[in-house]
Amino acid sequence: MSNKVVHAIYNDDDVLLDAVKETRAAHHHIEEVYTPFPVHGLDKAMGLKPTRIAICAFLYGLVGLSFGTAMMYYIMIVDWPQDIGGKPSMSFIQNMPSFVPIMFEMTVLFSAHLMVLTFFMRSKLWPFKKAENPDVRTTDDHFLMEVALNGDEDSAVEFFKKTGAVEVKVIEK
Repeated sequence: MSNKVVHAIYNDDDVLLDAVKETRAAHHHIEEVYTPFPVHGLDKAMGLKPTRIAICAFLYGLVGLSFGTAMMYYIMIVDWPQDIGGKPSMSFIQNMPSFVPIMFEMTVLFSAHLMVLTFFMRSKLWPFKKAENPDVRTTDDHFLMEVALNGDEDSAVEFFKKTGAVEVKVIEK
């Protein structure tokens, strides 16, 4: 199998979306699509599975809720009970209404921060990582579709020109 890929560059997101659909219909394997902004419907057109980050967010929220609840119980009931406004801290249940905002904030804090860390780890983005952008124009106003080359180069170049590509290159990866 060859290590060559086709870089088809487009200058319109609607043309790119149609080209992705045509490419999948022609049974070419799309390696990656580089865009300067999110293109609505591109993930569905590429056939990508839905993300599971919502499940992670829920689990991280439960961790935050548990941590916040345990922290407030230990601080306000066990370690340092205080008589605030004539309401002694004898049990957690009696003081639950005043603890709800803190529990909510801990849920949001843990969920948001751990989701960001999960996204970076899943995307393999870490500090000092070099950019893997094959063409600098994709950060400004062009779209690049990277497709694995199977078969004849000339027929592949003609196919992508017909899909509306303004530039088609075959490169060694």
